[in-house]
Amino acid sequence: MKDIVNGAIFASDNDEMVVVKDIEMYSVCEHHLLPFFGKAHVGYIPNGKIIGLSKIARIVDMYARRLQVQENLTKTNCYDIQEVTGALGVGVLIEANICV
Repeated sequence: MKDIVNGAIFASDNDEMVVVKDIEMYSVCEHHLLPFFGKAHVGYIPNGKIIGLSKIARIVDMYARRLQVQENLTKTNCYDIQEVTGALGVGVLIEANICV
């Protein structure tokens, strides 16, 4: 995770939600062994620190490249963004389709 964030955390007095929408993602479902693809939307409420917006897309991409179930993809993105930013709250929404 430190390689991806690469020190792109900045002090900020912003207390409004930061949202990054329409992050393209491609992954493979570990249950069905089929690819799924879609878009991720990530939002968080800063608590004195913000992260570069491109880093959020990179975090989503890092986890999407792993074999997993869709629910874990959402959870791992949420937990890591929370850990890195110390945000008051994080929301991750993934809209995806499985290829059959």
